[in-house]
Amino acid sequence: MKRKHLSLAIGCVLLSSVPVAWAQDAAPAGDTPATNATTLDSVKVTARKREETLQDVPVAVTAFTPETLDKLNIKDLGDLDAQVPNLTVYAARGSTSTVTAYIRGVGQADPLWGVDPGVGIYLDDVYIARPQGALLDVFDVERIEVLRGPQGTLYGKNTIGGAIKYISRGLPQETTGFASVTVGNYNQLDVKAALGGEIGGKDSGLRGRVSVASMNRDGFGTNTYTGQEVSDKEINAVRMQLGAYSQDDFDVQFAFDYMDDQSGVRGAKMLAPNPLAPVYPPTSDRYDIRSGMKNINDTEMKGASVTANWRPSDNWAFKYVAAKRESDTETNIDFDTTPLTLVDVRAFYSDSQVSQELQANYDGGGRARGVMGLYWFNGDAGGQVLNHFYNPLLATGLTNPLFGDTQGVVNTKSIALYADWTFDLTDRLTLDVGARYTDEDKHAVALNRFYTGLDYGTSWGTAANFDKTVNFKNVSPKVSLDYQITPDIMVYGLASRGFKSGGYNIRANTTAVPRSGEPFDDESVDSFEIGSKMSFLDQRLFLNLSAFHNKYEDIQLSVFTSYTLPNGSQSFFGDFTNAGKGTVNGVEVEYQFLPTANWLISGNLAWLDAKYDEFISGGVNIADTQYFTNAPEFSGAINVEYRTDLANGGNLSARVGYSYQSEVWPTTDLSPVIRQDGYGLVSAGVIWKIDDAWSLSLQGTNLADEEYRTTGYNIAAYGVLTGFYGPPRQYSLTARYDF
Repeated sequence: MKRKHLSLAIGCVLLSSVPVAWAQDAAPAGDTPATNATTLDSVKVTARKREETLQDVPVAVTAFTPETLDKLNIKDLGDLDAQVPNLTVYAARGSTSTVTAYIRGVGQADPLWGVDPGVGIYLDDVYIARPQGALLDVFDVERIEVLRGPQGTLYGKNTIGGAIKYISRGLPQETTGFASVTVGNYNQLDVKAALGGEIGGKDSGLRGRVSVASMNRDGFGTNTYTGQEVSDKEINAVRMQLGAYSQDDFDVQFAFDYMDDQSGVRGAKMLAPNPLAPVYPPTSDRYDIRSGMKNINDTEMKGASVTANWRPSDNWAFKYVAAKRESDTETNIDFDTTPLTLVDVRAFYSDSQVSQELQANYDGGGRARGVMGLYWFNGDAGGQVLNHFYNPLLATGLTNPLFGDTQGVVNTKSIALYADWTFDLTDRLTLDVGARYTDEDKHAVALNRFYTGLDYGTSWGTAANFDKTVNFKNVSPKVSLDYQITPDIMVYGLASRGFKSGGYNIRANTTAVPRSGEPFDDESVDSFEIGSKMSFLDQRLFLNLSAFHNKYEDIQLSVFTSYTLPNGSQSFFGDFTNAGKGTVNGVEVEYQFLPTANWLISGNLAWLDAKYDEFISGGVNIADTQYFTNAPEFSGAINVEYRTDLANGGNLSARVGYSYQSEVWPTTDLSPVIRQDGYGLVSAGVIWKIDDAWSLSLQGTNLADEEYRTTGYNIAAYGVLTGFYGPPRQYSLTARYDF
């Protein structure tokens, strides 16, 4: 890809893997607090759509502040992966910014239109419905919250695994901002900046903020057939906010965000020789390919929103959010990674959505408080996929090469009512009850045809042609009890339900497999959880525990289904099915310990036991032979940080981190070759805060250069068996100026 090292800049904010932030002892005016921290302070979160202290919320949530993000070198949502218990996040196959997210073994890896994600991603209270572009880069952020477990009551459909909330930096009254430049190996050059404050003076009531970012680096690998780089990064992003404030009881905020990803395609390693391409054996480098397709992998995403807040009294607060989002993606996918046109795909995605939400919050200072809301969503997700399949071992004819055109659109109209109320039964015992009712229509139009040539001009057959609508209704209740044993120890029990709506498979081949044109069902999770939020040693040790038992019904799976062509040869199409039932049990531990004013130890541990109870294939229950994808049994991370004051008034901090996950099955075909064994990653960083304005940061990730797969493709009909790998060893130096 053409490099654009002419960089716009952005506000870099990188968080820590722990749910709390440093708290400083009071310092004399003008002094910069550094390492005199003697207690830990809890972060404010809005997990229940009202501001609360993290340690007081009876919900499994991890929150990241800007300071701790910076220490962990979190560059995008994928870097949160190891820092949250039972969270798996990575870039989808062949992409740089399309997200694949799983929490507690629940998620969705298929990015095609008509297929909904299992983990909801929110940008400033606005739901991002499609995964394209949703692997958000971290810059000028106020906070990131990761909510684990079904969030159906407050956040609605498609949060069956959990939710990730990305909260941008708010609108300041004082003029503030920053600029940073990062350089690193692979010719990394990131430039980020932000500026915000009052507009027109203190009495104008107007505030604004602009944040920009340009993130660039060379590729991890090379297309040795064309000489072009692959697995590179070229992303530009901007966010703009404008707020109008009237006294303290009313404000309106406008926001706009834009992201342009022109990174090249991702390299994939051939994991075994392809019998259809014997002259192209596997390469030695895990990122190199030999593709004959053009290096196109572009995504453009933009959104605009308006948020109105009205506080008519001390007891009531109302909030209205209206938003529109759009995204367009063009990508070339060379499944076989060779110059041969065995499995070459050109894909175009076009998505748009409009949403509105009205919230009412009540807190009269008594024993009852809560939030009620109305949510409305209307979205179109569509596109076109052009397939070119070829088997050189078979005679050339009508079906070899096989040219296919998959196109269509899925419209989703959804309306929901929800309420969540908290009642103080005693001074220590609190009851929280809530429910959400959702009514959703999905209208799918699909036209899938076969063509005689690469111009896709003359069709010789139709695989699917339908125009159908299906309705889904769901009630997602929640009830929890929490008990404050002491001022520093709270325990809770929680029962909740989440659901992911069903729909239609746009890739359907109803001619060969008639049932593929029928709607697949919505899936649901009933979750039962107990946990605790604990503080010890005069707020120097935070220990948060949770254990859960989930019953998973009508599990939606994306699979490749083979079928017989008219000439008797085998081909395949992307199929979608409800597999059956499963049970997921797990335990999660999050900790942060401040043994002295200089040392901080933090991290997490997780155990996950995800098993199918029923998996019907060909009328037979094969549950005992199946595995959940992206559900490692064991995972965890530890970070050890040392901070010290310097004679010049600045401070220095150094961190070493290690994360681990056990064996994982990344794909639904359960290929033992794509399966990833357990592995660990080492990271480290040093931050020198020179004074109140200047800082330098030296960071390194995957320092042992561990080779690990995140996903892959297994298409037996065309001999394809490939794996996509996580990033190699990277190191960078950042200079930052705050004002």
